[in-house]
Amino acid sequence: MNTAEINELQNQLHQKSPRIILKKALAAFDNIAISFSGAEDVVLIDMALTIRKDIKVFCLDTGRLHPETYRFLEKVRKHYQIDIDVLTPDRVLLDEFVKRKGLFSFYEDGHHECCAIRKVEPLARKLAGLDAWITGQRKDQSADTRQHIPEVELDKTFSGEDHALIKFNPLLNWSSAQVWDYIEAYQVPFNELHERGFISIGCEPCTKTVLPNQHERAGRWWWEAETKKECGLHAGNLKGKF
Repeated sequence: MNTAEINELQNQLHQKSPRIILKKALAAFDNIAISFSGAEDVVLIDMALTIRKDIKVFCLDTGRLHPETYRFLEKVRKHYQIDIDVLTPDRVLLDEFVKRKGLFSFYEDGHHECCAIRKVEPLARKLAGLDAWITGQRKDQSADTRQHIPEVELDKTFSGEDHALIKFNPLLNWSSAQVWDYIEAYQVPFNELHERGFISIGCEPCTKTVLPNQHERAGRWWWEAETKKECGLHAGNLKGKF
C-alpha cells in the first residue's frame, strides 16, 4: 500500500465508527493482528470476532506486570477461546541491562531505555512479520501526544525500507466513558485493577492509582513530564519529544 492509497483510506475512515474501521482493516489485510494490553484492546477483540473469527492477537509480557494483569490475559484467552501470542524481551539484552543498571534505574534516568528492551524490541520483532496492526489508542488518553494521530497511518516507527507497516486506530475518537459503556453492555472481561483505582495500567513499578479528576495517564511514569508519557510503542506520536 503506497502513500496515496493510505491517504485515500484515511479519507474514507476519518471519523468513522470503530466497527467500520475494523471491518475495513480486516478486509484489506490478511496478515494483520490486534495489539492487546488493556480495556480498549479487549473491546477491539470483542468487535473483531463478530467480523472475522480467525483474528490474530498478541501482547507484551515485560516480566514486570501486575499479577492481576497476567490473570486478565488468561481470562481473555479463555473467554474468547483465542490464541494470544505472548511476546517476551530478548534474554541477552535484558540480562545485560539489569546487570548494568539494576531493576529500578528508570526512576533515576527515565523509562525509555527499560521500555526499549522490555517492550519496543519484542514488538519490533513481531511487527516485522505483519503487514498491519490494530491498536487501542484514543485521543483522550493524552492531551499532548495523541491529539493528531489518524484512524489509519503508515507506521513510520516500525516500517523498514522493504516493509511498509500500516497501523489502524479504530477507537481513536472514543472517550473512556464509551469504552466502559461497551464493556458493561457486552460483558467484556477487564483487569480487576480497574476496580482499585487504576485506569491506565502498565508495568507494576511504573503504574499507580489516580485521584478523582486526575487524567488517566497521570498514574503512568508519574515521576516524569507529561510530554514523555509514551513508551516507544507509539513513538511517532511524540514528534521529536521522545
